[in-house]
Amino acid sequence: MPAFEYVALDGGGRARRGLVQAASERAARDQLQGRRLTPLKLAPAAERTGLRQRLLPDRVGPRQLALVTRQLATLIAVAPLEEALRTLALQAERPGVRRVLLATHAAVLEGYRLSDAMARQGEAFPRLYRAMVAAGESSGALPEILERLADLLERDEAARSRLLVALIYPMALAATALAVIAALIAFVVPKVVEQFDSMGQRLPWLTRAIIGLSDAVRDWGWLILVLAVLAAAGAVQALRRPDLRLRFDAALLKAPLLGRLIRDLHAARLARTLSTMIASGVPVLEGLLLTAPTVHNRAQRAAVAEMATVVREGGSLSGAMRRAGLFPPILVYMAASGENAGRVDVMLGRAAEYLEREFNAVVAVALSLLEPAIIIVMGLIVTVIVLSILLPILQINTLAYR
Repeated sequence: MPAFEYVALDGGGRARRGLVQAASERAARDQLQGRRLTPLKLAPAAERTGLRQRLLPDRVGPRQLALVTRQLATLIAVAPLEEALRTLALQAERPGVRRVLLATHAAVLEGYRLSDAMARQGEAFPRLYRAMVAAGESSGALPEILERLADLLERDEAARSRLLVALIYPMALAATALAVIAALIAFVVPKVVEQFDSMGQRLPWLTRAIIGLSDAVRDWGWLILVLAVLAAAGAVQALRRPDLRLRFDAALLKAPLLGRLIRDLHAARLARTLSTMIASGVPVLEGLLLTAPTVHNRAQRAAVAEMATVVREGGSLSGAMRRAGLFPPILVYMAASGENAGRVDVMLGRAAEYLEREFNAVVAVALSLLEPAIIIVMGLIVTVIVLSILLPILQINTLAYR
């Protein structure tokens, strides 16, 4: 159905802006008048339709969602909700975010609650996000819950940004090292081999091995690259099967160091999200049901779903965590302490802070060791290549002095 952007006056003489869906411009005017709005300006909205709309739906990225949430929490404390949404929509720089906010604003003007208006925007607002907004509307503490949501989103975005920034240099260093090694094998070694072939001297085994590797890269490099791409695509396709992905994720959790990092990271996010939801008035069971789809590791996702079943049957949160066996002992202990003291949200928040500090410390140490490790490995490989070139030269000089 077509959408129309409008500017209208309400009963108090205030200007209202928004988006209305109607079959025609006349129907849009009738709809606005039915809501006691006097249209001043009505024009078709610039929206994407057809195949492009289906392939590229409007989305609000994590960074934009955190910013919008923080601004909305600030604005609704001093202005009506519809005015706050209109202000955010008008100042949004990204067209997709602007369309989502305008559509949300229009739904609120039509009488929908904010959480219901957000639900009408597809996947623009996550389900967990909408549940917390609904809890805030029910409890009358929407600004406070939006502040908590903004804190949660900003914390996740900051952690993601820190990890990305920390990985940029090692990745660039590894790519440079691979490029240098490939250039040596593909271009330098063949030039040197041409000089040795004219001498008729038997070459050392290391030199012959490097020459064989160089020939394989030059002759079959394209095939190796194609096979690598096909293998990667096959692995990705295989991991889309739920049973294989579940087994893979379960095996990943058992890896010596990586498994612990993944376990602690997801446990920290689970604890942080549950803490925020419980503090916002969302029941534990509903919080588990909403949080489970957001856990990326399938084994831990299944464990959270099982925890929800245990809690539904009358079990405790800490008992469900202990029964799952996939969460750090500190989280289980803190959850039990929170249940005994009646402060589950506070103790889960502290457990999340502890796990996040441990994760950040381990990652910082690992990344600080990764850079020299890449340099050492690159140096060893280059040394082997250079040695394979020098050995025949030294052999020829030895024969010349005899």
